[in-house]
Amino acid sequence: MSDWSRIEALPSPKLVDLFDQDAERLGRFSLDVAGLHFDWSKTHLTTDAVTAFVALAEEAGLAKRREALFAGEHVNVTEDRPVTHTEERGEGDAELVAAAKRLHERERALIDAIEGGALGDVRHVLHVGIGGSALGPDLLVDALGREEKRYDVAIVSNVDGVALEDAFARFDPHSTLLVVASKTFTTTETLLNAGSVLQWMTEHGVSDPYGRVIALTAAPDKAVEWGVDETRVLPFNEGVGGRYSLWSSIGFPAAIALGWGAFEELLEGAAEMDRHFRLQPLETNAPVLAAFADLYYTQVRHAETRAPFAYDVRLRLLPPYLQQLEMESNGKGVTVDGQPVGRPTAAITWGGVGTDAQHAVFQLLHQGTHLVPVEFIACIEPGDTLAPEHHRQLLLNAFAQGAALMKGKQVDDPARSYSGDRPSSTILLDALTPRTLGALIAFYEQRVFVNGTLLGINSFDQFGVELGKEMAKEAAKGGGEFDPSTTDLIRRAGLD
Repeated sequence: MSDWSRIEALPSPKLVDLFDQDAERLGRFSLDVAGLHFDWSKTHLTTDAVTAFVALAEEAGLAKRREALFAGEHVNVTEDRPVTHTEERGEGDAELVAAAKRLHERERALIDAIEGGALGDVRHVLHVGIGGSALGPDLLVDALGREEKRYDVAIVSNVDGVALEDAFARFDPHSTLLVVASKTFTTTETLLNAGSVLQWMTEHGVSDPYGRVIALTAAPDKAVEWGVDETRVLPFNEGVGGRYSLWSSIGFPAAIALGWGAFEELLEGAAEMDRHFRLQPLETNAPVLAAFADLYYTQVRHAETRAPFAYDVRLRLLPPYLQQLEMESNGKGVTVDGQPVGRPTAAITWGGVGTDAQHAVFQLLHQGTHLVPVEFIACIEPGDTLAPEHHRQLLLNAFAQGAALMKGKQVDDPARSYSGDRPSSTILLDALTPRTLGALIAFYEQRVFVNGTLLGINSFDQFGVELGKEMAKEAAKGGGEFDPSTTDLIRRAGLD
């Protein structure tokens, strides 16, 4: 077990004092990597804190575990498999990288065939998946597809039929490509949605609905058994976890909507961040420093939540994407050895979009009783062509909110006073491009990995999602033993 005593003993200085005491503070806690600027100067990190965390990282074997990740070793110990999402973007074990490249070439060839008319008229892409099989592609298409999108794409994850009917209302079944994304090809919600899409196609006279299906899976045999022709199955390595899978064939909706060149740029941006993470010293390593700040607030200041706010509407899906990435990865209670962790693990991730969030939740951030580390994500280059004042106001609001959280304001009226000393960090993209978005997402992935390593947990399994799903399956079969409340709810809804 790592010795956290020196971390827990770290002082809690005032942020404004840290700036007053160190004229070089901004330079010490800012980095530029892959078209991204990181600023942690308005957090409570100090050189002493970083030194203590580096010692903890060395004790936890971070460098060794980082190399094991890139070497394709079985770092996912509970499932006894490697973690191969970095190989999908060309970084890591040479054999796994080559295998991923071959699968990407297969994906590109299928996209070329579709564009060439091999599947007939295709104007709409209806992607059904859930969790990582939907959140990643949805983020990519929404963030990057506003100008370049070549197909009309709908990504449906919820088993609620309203979600599918919304897509049906937009699409022509005769021009729709159904993409079924499921790592195991057994996901109940996804297969139910896929079956309903096929039924919709059939009811509207599509002669061969299965001929318009693409499968994205790590279990190709099951996809073929389900009815997808082998030539339209795009496999990916079993070592690619769901929430890390947008780099694999799960990213197909983005690759076809944005073009293969854009998808390659996404991979290259992520690879650049991977190289930074792998080669840069811990003291000047972006994912590492971010994880140090995370752990300072959860372990020293006992903050239970963390709130990223995207000051760019194109990144509106980033906060929900990060919810899964961070809480499914590190929301664990036991170590890799199966022992109780004995300390807080992942903070509860929540957030929103600026400037809307300022008028909804920032009251609590400025004057509430909870300490919430805030992260501002913004782009220097605007995404619109309107008057420059729009983007100017957007950025000024983001920067001023961080300043106000730190400085606060004391007046005679307590209701109008702000305590200040509330931390924030900022990530500023030069522009929102496939390359910078790839780097940004890879940064968050490696940040999660560092957090997990220092906490001694496995960030790459997700058994916590299974129990409720198993009980729902039992209930669907008319079985299962439930408490009186649940039994009554099932009866009242007419499901018994």
